Amino acid sequence: MTLPVQDRDPSDIGPDPAENLARIKAELDAALEEAGRPAGSVTVTAVSKQHDAARILPALEAGHRVFGENRVQEAAAKWPDLRERFSDLELRLIGPLQSNKAGDAVALFDVIETVDRPKIAAALAAAIRKQGKTPGLLVQVNTGEEPQKAGIAPADAEAFVAACAREHGLSIDGLMCIPPLDDDPAPHFALLAKLAKTCGLSVLSMGMSADYAIAAQLGATHVRIGAGVFGPRPVRR
Repeated sequence: MTLPVQDRDPSDIGPDPAENLARIKAELDAALEEAGRPAGSVTVTAVSKQHDAARILPALEAGHRVFGENRVQEAAAKWPDLRERFSDLELRLIGPLQSNKAGDAVALFDVIETVDRPKIAAALAAAIRKQGKTPGLLVQVNTGEEPQKAGIAPADAEAFVAACAREHGLSIDGLMCIPPLDDDPAPHFALLAKLAKTCGLSVLSMGMSADYAIAAQLGATHVRIGAGVFGPRPVRR
């Protein structure tokens, strides 16, 4: 089992993102084998928020193509130039989305993981119709029902997924979650997997730098890893 990032010797998280990705993928495959899942069945979303193009390039040049960003504005400043060089990359929005940024998000991202309320569903539907572009969409579920955190309550997830299709014409591909920081993540991952099955959805974005092996064993199709790939985020002055 992989060590959580916070439990690692910092020297284990090397300076080369490409080497870090190779290590993470090997650890994921070991976790998948232990769980009886096929090797390579989990995609690493390398979370590049607050890292500049120079830090991202080694991962791209090594062949990694799936990246996550938290903010539309930050992504718009650095990814168009990178996409000109690497046209096959996949960019995923994994942070909260404001309705007035829905059009920008649809234009920029290949997947939007944070469909978390009816207002966002309506704004995305309007932007998709206007642009004729169809990004992949995931519903964010607040598995811990934390009042300060975005997401649909677990009890409402099935109805919300259905409403996205019925009222807005949106095709939802899967679910994502961010478990409470101090909780054991396993029950939250198991709950998300159960909800996805109930909703007939195949994509599960769950697990981050500290718990990606657990997520892989419990059905994740995508894990979101930032510090484990790129190291600590740079300090903003």
